[in-house]
Amino acid sequence: MSRVKVAAFSISVDGFGAGPSQSLDEPLGVGGKRLHEWAFPTRTFTRMFGAEGGSTGVDDRYAARSFEKVGAWILGRNMFGPVRGPWPDESWRGWWGDNPPYHVPVFVLTHHPRAPLQMEGGTSFHFVTEGIEAALAQAKAAAAGRDVRIGGGVATIRQYLLAGLIDEMHLAVSPTLLGTGEALFAGLDLPAMGWRVTQTETSPQALHVVMTLER
Repeated sequence: MSRVKVAAFSISVDGFGAGPSQSLDEPLGVGGKRLHEWAFPTRTFTRMFGAEGGSTGVDDRYAARSFEKVGAWILGRNMFGPVRGPWPDESWRGWWGDNPPYHVPVFVLTHHPRAPLQMEGGTSFHFVTEGIEAALAQAKAAAAGRDVRIGGGVATIRQYLLAGLIDEMHLAVSPTLLGTGEALFAGLDLPAMGWRVTQTETSPQALHVVMTLER
Protein backbone atom coordinates (compact mmCIF):
# COMPACT_ATOMS: atom_id res chain seq x y z
CA MET A 1 0.00 0.00 0.00
CA SER A 2 1.23 3.48 -0.85
CA ARG A 3 2.59 5.48 2.08
CA VAL A 4 3.41 9.16 2.45
CA LYS A 5 6.81 9.52 4.05
CA VAL A 6 9.63 11.84 4.97
CA ALA A 7 12.98 10.12 4.64
CA ALA A 8 16.62 11.04 5.30
CA PHE A 9 15.59 14.52 6.39
CA SER A 10 18.41 16.08 8.41
CA ILE A 11 17.90 18.24 11.46
CA SER A 12 20.21 19.73 14.06
CA VAL A 13 20.22 18.69 17.71
CA ASP A 14 18.26 21.86 18.46
CA GLY A 15 15.62 20.97 15.89
CA PHE A 16 16.39 23.09 12.84
CA GLY A 17 15.99 21.61 9.35
CA ALA A 18 17.67 24.54 7.56
CA GLY A 19 19.82 27.46 8.51
CA PRO A 20 18.85 31.13 8.20
CA SER A 21 19.22 33.32 5.10
CA GLN A 22 18.70 30.75 2.35
CA SER A 23 19.95 32.02 -1.01
CA LEU A 24 21.49 30.93 -4.30
CA ASP A 25 24.90 30.78 -2.58
CA GLU A 26 23.49 29.20 0.61
CA PRO A 27 20.60 26.97 -0.54
CA LEU A 28 20.50 25.18 2.84
CA GLY A 29 20.82 28.42 4.79
CA VAL A 30 23.88 29.57 6.70
CA GLY A 31 25.35 26.52 8.43
CA GLY A 32 22.77 24.20 6.88
CA LYS A 33 25.33 22.13 5.00
CA ARG A 34 26.55 20.74 8.33
CA LEU A 35 23.22 18.96 8.76
CA HIS A 36 23.98 16.68 5.83
CA GLU A 37 27.55 15.69 6.57
CA TRP A 38 26.35 12.20 7.54
CA ALA A 39 25.02 11.66 4.01
CA PHE A 40 27.64 13.18 1.74
CA PRO A 41 30.27 10.40 2.15
CA THR A 42 27.84 7.49 1.69
CA ARG A 43 27.93 5.20 -1.30
CA THR A 44 24.30 6.10 -2.10
CA PHE A 45 24.97 9.82 -2.37
CA THR A 46 28.36 9.36 -4.04
CA ARG A 47 26.80 7.29 -6.82
CA MET A 48 23.87 9.66 -7.09
CA PHE A 49 26.28 12.27 -8.41
CA GLY A 50 28.07 9.97 -10.81
CA ALA A 51 31.12 8.97 -8.76
CA GLU A 52 32.32 5.61 -7.48
CA GLY A 53 33.09 4.46 -3.95
CA GLY A 54 31.58 5.94 -0.82
CA SER A 55 31.06 4.61 2.67
CA THR A 56 28.78 1.76 3.68
CA GLY A 57 27.23 1.01 7.05
CA VAL A 58 24.41 2.59 9.04
CA ASP A 59 24.32 5.96 7.26
CA ASP A 60 24.42 4.45 3.79
CA ARG A 61 21.72 1.95 4.69
CA TYR A 62 19.34 4.74 5.69
CA ALA A 63 20.31 6.82 2.66
CA ALA A 64 19.59 3.91 0.32
CA ARG A 65 16.37 3.05 2.12
CA SER A 66 15.09 6.59 1.61
CA PHE A 67 14.84 5.97 -2.15
CA GLU A 68 13.25 2.52 -1.98
CA LYS A 69 9.69 2.15 -3.32
CA VAL A 70 9.39 5.89 -4.01
CA GLY A 71 7.12 6.56 -6.95
CA ALA A 72 6.78 10.34 -6.66
CA TRP A 73 8.13 13.28 -4.65
CA ILE A 74 6.60 16.49 -3.34
CA LEU A 75 8.82 19.55 -2.84
CA GLY A 76 8.31 23.07 -1.64
CA ARG A 77 9.32 25.68 -4.16
CA ASN A 78 12.54 26.55 -2.32
CA MET A 79 13.67 22.95 -2.82
CA PHE A 80 13.39 23.49 -6.56
CA GLY A 81 15.21 26.80 -6.69
CA PRO A 82 15.82 30.29 -5.29
CA VAL A 83 13.46 32.14 -7.64
CA ARG A 84 10.73 34.07 -5.80
CA GLY A 85 7.41 35.41 -7.05
CA PRO A 86 6.18 34.89 -10.62
CA TRP A 87 8.54 32.89 -12.81
CA PRO A 88 10.45 35.49 -14.90
CA ASP A 89 11.18 32.79 -17.49
CA GLU A 90 11.85 29.05 -17.56
CA SER A 91 15.63 29.25 -17.51
CA TRP A 92 15.89 27.90 -13.95
CA ARG A 93 15.64 24.09 -14.12
CA GLY A 94 16.49 23.06 -10.56
CA TRP A 95 19.58 22.74 -8.40
CA TRP A 96 20.82 19.46 -9.86
CA GLY A 97 21.63 19.92 -13.54
CA ASP A 98 20.07 18.03 -16.43
CA ASN A 99 19.78 14.68 -14.61
CA PRO A 100 18.31 15.25 -11.12
CA PRO A 101 18.49 12.44 -8.54
CA TYR A 102 14.73 11.78 -8.36
CA HIS A 103 14.07 9.68 -11.51
CA VAL A 104 10.30 9.84 -10.92
CA PRO A 105 7.65 12.58 -11.16
CA VAL A 106 8.20 15.48 -8.74
CA PHE A 107 5.39 17.82 -7.71
CA VAL A 108 6.52 21.33 -6.72
CA LEU A 109 4.25 23.49 -4.55
CA THR A 110 4.03 27.03 -5.85
CA HIS A 111 1.62 29.96 -6.11
CA HIS A 112 2.68 30.68 -9.70
CA PRO A 113 1.86 28.43 -12.68
CA ARG A 114 4.57 26.97 -14.84
CA ALA A 115 4.55 24.34 -17.57
CA PRO A 116 5.80 20.83 -16.65
CA LEU A 117 9.51 20.28 -17.09
CA GLN A 118 10.89 16.98 -18.40
CA MET A 119 14.46 16.18 -17.37
CA GLU A 120 16.89 13.37 -18.10
CA GLY A 121 16.74 10.09 -16.19
CA GLY A 122 12.96 9.96 -15.77
CA THR A 123 12.54 13.06 -13.57
CA SER A 124 9.68 15.36 -14.47
CA PHE A 125 8.73 18.48 -12.52
CA HIS A 126 5.07 19.42 -12.20
CA PHE A 127 4.14 22.76 -10.64
CA VAL A 128 1.04 22.62 -8.44
CA THR A 129 -0.80 25.81 -7.50
CA GLU A 130 -3.87 24.26 -5.85
CA GLY A 131 -2.28 23.40 -2.49
CA ILE A 132 -0.90 20.44 -0.59
CA GLU A 133 -3.85 18.09 -0.95
CA ALA A 134 -3.99 18.57 -4.73
CA ALA A 135 -0.26 17.91 -4.94
CA LEU A 136 -0.64 14.75 -2.88
CA ALA A 137 -3.51 13.48 -5.02
CA GLN A 138 -1.45 14.01 -8.17
CA ALA A 139 1.63 12.43 -6.60
CA LYS A 140 -0.29 9.34 -5.46
CA ALA A 141 -1.74 8.89 -8.92
CA ALA A 142 1.71 9.20 -10.48
CA ALA A 143 3.26 6.85 -7.91
CA ALA A 144 0.83 4.08 -8.93
CA GLY A 145 0.90 2.26 -5.59
CA ARG A 146 4.46 3.14 -4.60
CA ASP A 147 5.32 5.62 -1.85
CA VAL A 148 5.17 9.40 -2.02
CA ARG A 149 8.16 11.12 -0.44
CA ILE A 150 7.79 14.62 1.01
CA GLY A 151 11.24 16.02 0.34
CA GLY A 152 10.94 19.30 2.20
CA GLY A 153 11.71 21.93 3.07
CA VAL A 154 10.67 22.50 6.64
CA ALA A 155 7.58 24.58 5.83
CA THR A 156 6.28 21.93 3.43
CA ILE A 157 6.77 19.08 5.91
CA ARG A 158 5.02 21.10 8.61
CA GLN A 159 2.01 21.69 6.36
CA TYR A 160 1.63 17.98 5.70
CA LEU A 161 2.21 17.16 9.38
CA LEU A 162 -0.49 19.58 10.53
CA ALA A 163 -2.88 18.11 7.98
CA GLY A 164 -2.19 14.57 9.26
CA LEU A 165 -1.12 13.40 5.81
CA ILE A 166 2.29 11.85 6.61
CA ASP A 167 2.54 8.19 7.64
CA GLU A 168 6.24 7.85 8.50
CA MET A 169 9.24 10.09 9.12
CA HIS A 170 12.91 9.19 9.16
CA LEU A 171 15.02 12.00 10.60
CA ALA A 172 18.79 12.09 10.74
CA VAL A 173 19.77 14.14 13.78
CA SER A 174 23.20 15.57 13.06
CA PRO A 175 25.53 16.35 15.99
CA THR A 176 25.51 20.08 15.40
CA LEU A 177 23.71 23.17 16.72
CA LEU A 178 22.38 25.91 14.46
CA GLY A 179 20.75 28.17 17.05
CA THR A 180 18.43 29.69 14.47
CA GLY A 181 16.86 28.85 11.15
CA GLU A 182 13.76 26.82 10.29
CA ALA A 183 12.51 24.80 13.27
CA LEU A 184 10.79 21.60 12.20
CA PHE A 185 8.65 20.90 15.27
CA ALA A 186 8.16 24.34 16.88
CA GLY A 187 4.74 24.43 18.54
CA LEU A 188 3.83 20.86 17.55
CA ASP A 189 2.81 18.26 20.14
CA LEU A 190 3.82 15.12 18.27
CA PRO A 191 2.58 12.56 20.84
CA ALA A 192 -0.83 14.25 20.94
CA MET A 193 -0.89 14.11 17.14
CA GLY A 194 -0.35 10.34 17.29
CA TRP A 195 3.35 10.09 16.51
CA ARG A 196 5.49 7.37 18.10
CA VAL A 197 9.19 6.57 17.80
CA THR A 198 9.46 3.10 16.30
CA GLN A 199 13.16 2.75 15.47
CA THR A 200 16.48 4.35 16.37
CA GLU A 201 20.02 3.65 15.28
CA THR A 202 23.23 5.60 15.67
CA SER A 203 26.43 6.20 13.77
CA PRO A 204 29.28 8.57 14.59
CA GLN A 205 27.69 11.08 12.19
CA ALA A 206 23.97 10.92 13.08
CA LEU A 207 21.17 9.57 15.21
CA HIS A 208 18.62 8.01 12.91
CA VAL A 209 15.06 8.20 14.24
CA VAL A 210 12.02 6.63 12.56
CA MET A 211 8.58 7.75 13.70
CA THR A 212 5.21 6.45 12.59
CA LEU A 213 1.74 7.94 12.89
CA GLU A 214 -0.80 5.82 14.74
CA ARG A 215 -4.14 6.25 13.00
